[in-house]
Amino acid sequence: MPNIQSAKKRMRQNEKRRVHNKSIKSSVKTQIKNFTTLIEKGDAEEAKKALPQVTSQLDKAWQKGIYHKNYVARKKSSLHKKLSQVAVAE
Repeated sequence: MPNIQSAKKRMRQNEKRRVHNKSIKSSVKTQIKNFTTLIEKGDAEEAKKALPQVTSQLDKAWQKGIYHKNYVARKKSSLHKKLSQVAVAE
């Protein structure tokens, strides 16, 4: 536990940011999971509608510094790849 006032403040700020970032990460993961569920069901039309929302959430999280840009690029690429595989299968 810090004794210095600035260190105490830093701890409070870090905890606030950690909780905020955790909620954003959780919502992004939920959207990704919903998208992959649509893919597994083979519902390409609904997945096509959901993909822009998922990529938008990933981009916003990257802009806020929650995710690294390469992680976001990799995730978006894999989601597009999954969607194209389902579209080709139909």
